[in-house]
Amino acid sequence: MTGHPGPYLVLQTESGNRHLSLVGSNCWTVGRSDDNNLVLPDRWISRNHAMIQCMETGEFYLIDLGSRNGTFVNGRRVSVPMTLHDGDALTFGQTELNFYAPSSEASLSQVEQSHAQDFTATATLHMRRLISVMVVDIRDFTVMTRQTDEKVLSESIGTWFRCAGDIITEYGSWVDKYIGDAVMAVWIHGPEGVSSKEMVQITQAISALAKMTSQLHKRFELPFPLRIGAGLNTGYAMVGNAGSGDRPEYTALGDTVNAAFRFESSTKQLGLDVAIGETTYDHLTKLGATEDLFQRYTVAMKGYETPIVTHASTFSDLDRFLQAQVHTAPNSPKGR
Repeated sequence: MTGHPGPYLVLQTESGNRHLSLVGSNCWTVGRSDDNNLVLPDRWISRNHAMIQCMETGEFYLIDLGSRNGTFVNGRRVSVPMTLHDGDALTFGQTELNFYAPSSEASLSQVEQSHAQDFTATATLHMRRLISVMVVDIRDFTVMTRQTDEKVLSESIGTWFRCAGDIITEYGSWVDKYIGDAVMAVWIHGPEGVSSKEMVQITQAISALAKMTSQLHKRFELPFPLRIGAGLNTGYAMVGNAGSGDRPEYTALGDTVNAAFRFESSTKQLGLDVAIGETTYDHLTKLGATEDLFQRYTVAMKGYETPIVTHASTFSDLDRFLQAQVHTAPNSPKGR
């Protein structure tokens, strides 16, 4: 089809094809409720059924939001976020759409052109900013996929992704990346540095994610309670605006981000729940954190020639730290 610059969806109806352009934003929701970007009057579709998200790389991900009847790509049910390709057939309930996109180079060009229309030239440049990066990963996910009915798996994990996004937004950030059964979120700090309020919010988000995850088996017939591991790192990174219009979205690149993933991975070898970088720990000590709660370890991490120092804890120790912060915790979570 021609005449539709950039990626788009096509819904075939009796009155003709309906198009939804996937340019000019970075997130589109699909569902039966009127608050979605694409409203589908199909009784088999959930009120908030699925979400399509565009990353700065130009890749599009389809994320099921815990829909009752599932989301499918080319007949395959979506459990974890799935990358979309040109011509993919998407099924929501009993409604079918097609995803179309030009070549990757052209797609990136279209996105860049769209950004250029909405921003000044400086807005799309990467800037060096102080950030905190959180990476959260579902533990034993592969084992669970072998022991869980596909429908239950899709609905439960879709619910996890939806709830994780809500929690991260509530505590002042957004889901920057989906990586299989993991999510990455970024908090961008101001020129004055990391505030105590921000650091409390970030640790509150981790605690809330752990509690939400541990309760999912009560809603779904899972073989065992779900658990997560978390990595948190604070440092400077190159940050760029990947959004458009009045909805700026940021993504971060560099060693600070990579280390957050490594810290999360180190929790597996340490047998603990949360691992943080030294800079993050330094900020937490200003709030009363001690090595009794965040013990110091030296771990060998992939991609690093020398061992890296991390401070790691359990979620119960993290909650002990947060209980001591009740009098300084924000009255209401900070928005983006």
